[in-house]
Amino acid sequence: MTESTRAELLAESGDGGRTRLAEFFAARGEPAYRASQVEEWVWTQGARSFDEMTNLPASLREALDEAFSLTPIEPDYVARSRDGTVKHLWRLEDGERVESVLIPTRDRLTLCLSSQAGCALACRFCATGYFGFRRQLRAAEIVAQYRDSLRLAREDMGRPASNPISNVVYMGMGEPLANLDGVIGSLASLHGGFGLGARRITVSTVGLIPGILELARRPEPFELAVSLHAPAHDLRLELMPIEKRYPLPDLFEALRTYQSYKNRRISFEYTLIRGVNDDPGLAELLAELARGLICFVNLIPFNPIPSRPEWGPSSAEAITRFSEALAARGVGNAVRRPRGRDIAAACGQLRLSRES
Repeated sequence: MTESTRAELLAESGDGGRTRLAEFFAARGEPAYRASQVEEWVWTQGARSFDEMTNLPASLREALDEAFSLTPIEPDYVARSRDGTVKHLWRLEDGERVESVLIPTRDRLTLCLSSQAGCALACRFCATGYFGFRRQLRAAEIVAQYRDSLRLAREDMGRPASNPISNVVYMGMGEPLANLDGVIGSLASLHGGFGLGARRITVSTVGLIPGILELARRPEPFELAVSLHAPAHDLRLELMPIEKRYPLPDLFEALRTYQSYKNRRISFEYTLIRGVNDDPGLAELLAELARGLICFVNLIPFNPIPSRPEWGPSSAEAITRFSEALAARGVGNAVRRPRGRDIAAACGQLRLSRES
């Protein structure tokens, strides 16, 4: 079979993959346990090639390779921070490059995944927008970032074999809900194939309402994060052009619909840029917008990018004032400590540094 006709096992949920493998081995007159062997290699061991499956005869490995793809991606560059953060720049089969980041803390290891090569939404504070949009990632290409990061977590970072990556966030390159088919397919694989709990997976969006409502209708309790960054129309439009298409009143109506389905807390991401969006009055406006929602605000000091040399992170004092203004109005929040700044760990920065 050609590459284009091979089924990508990483794009399958557990049930779908088991069915495909069972049919493959039944057609060849092989015993049913062969499918279980392959399942173990793919969804537990994280095999990158069929050659690794040493308990299968060579002829079977060759036949599997003709029928299926394990979607190989290659590490183009690996950066390791003093704080333990590890960032990969992955080269896909067509030469496109995307990023993922492993972020360790005391009790968890979080993987940040990319869902697109580039991004079309042009948020002013994001390095990914510098490249524009290149293409959607297939579900298997998203999952391959997890598969290869899983192996690194086990083999190089000393994480427990049973649960090396505790959380996954779709906060890398691209807008996840602009690639709904790829993202939904990858969610099914991570949850149903690799067995990652739905509550340990967070999908982030700048506010694409159709995608938010699609997630609301799904049965799995995946977490939702919204990149907000400004609670006023004119300021948000300046920072995030998506505000023109999906303005704040419509977005918050959709979020209330989402919460009526899920009854789950919504996270807001708010990047604090000195003198741009860090006035305490904006915190008051944000609290008013979020009235009635179960929510939490992650305050993120701006990570400088070359395309915006005039911008810098808010001062510690300004961040504290903003945080206290939210808390005084009953909105839970926390300041996210910057990680991996010495390795350009913010979204898009590593690729930008490697191409500049």
